[in-house]
Amino acid sequence: MPLGLRRKKKFNTKETSRLVEGEHTDAAVRSLPSPPAPARRLVFHTQLAHGSATGRVENFSSIQELYAKIAGVFEIPPSEILYCTLNTPKVDMGKLLGTQIGLEDFIFAHIKGIKKEVNVYKSEDSLGLTITDNGAGYAFIKRIKDDSIIDSVKTICVGDHIEAINGENIVGWRHFDVAKKLKELKKEELFTLTLIEPKKAFDMEPRSKAGKSSTGKIGTGRETLRLRSKGPATVEEVPSEAKEKAIGKVDDLLELYMGIRDTDLATTMFEAGKDKGNPDEFAVALDETLGDFAFPDEFVFDVWGVIGDAKQE
Repeated sequence: MPLGLRRKKKFNTKETSRLVEGEHTDAAVRSLPSPPAPARRLVFHTQLAHGSATGRVENFSSIQELYAKIAGVFEIPPSEILYCTLNTPKVDMGKLLGTQIGLEDFIFAHIKGIKKEVNVYKSEDSLGLTITDNGAGYAFIKRIKDDSIIDSVKTICVGDHIEAINGENIVGWRHFDVAKKLKELKKEELFTLTLIEPKKAFDMEPRSKAGKSSTGKIGTGRETLRLRSKGPATVEEVPSEAKEKAIGKVDDLLELYMGIRDTDLATTMFEAGKDKGNPDEFAVALDETLGDFAFPDEFVFDVWGVIGDAKQE
């Protein structure tokens, strides 16, 4: 390329200079970015599950921030909140609040109730428990298998928060660490669980300040607010049927390979792989996002297969 080809040319006359300057000015005006759209204000209604007036929460990006907002509305410590359910005040593990909230969802906060200590004799290797956590340090019982050891102890209920095992406080543990602790307990021995029930009330119907049912328009939104442990929350479309099915299959694989069930973790894994082109890229993404888990290669390939099937659908 000849030297000087990219040098600016000198204008021969003042008129030409002004003309070109005017053209540049017009172009600059035309290329000015349009003003940003106003930020969308997302407001959610909330009640205490055992009964309260209706409050409003907004401007949160994580579970911890949401609990703090709800606690501020009802003037209670955030540590009193065990977990939240969507659109029902009942202890319904199918309605647990995870990382996504529909824009029309109504949030019910379950707070600490009665504390109890229960002795359990571990006559078999499996206790029949499925454990999850609230994302803020509280593990609790999500499911009890029929005819299992725990099922025979009627004072242990779905929704109970596990505060301690044999006197060892486990607040702050993730659910898979709690499950591992229980699995490692010796067979044919007695152990003690310290549990906290969610507070209950006789009137389980939601009440609002206006005295009308607050469930009339619940669950009609087609968008969700996705909460993140790092970074701001984002508004996303409701997951497709194929995606929901895939996340359920990943959850099944988690139970098969890792001995845990965690819909939030399964969702994170699906999100990490949905835009990847091959299993190697997916494995790298998992290491970056969830490196602490050290997933076996067979598990990673199986999950990749599930994600591939969802893409085809």
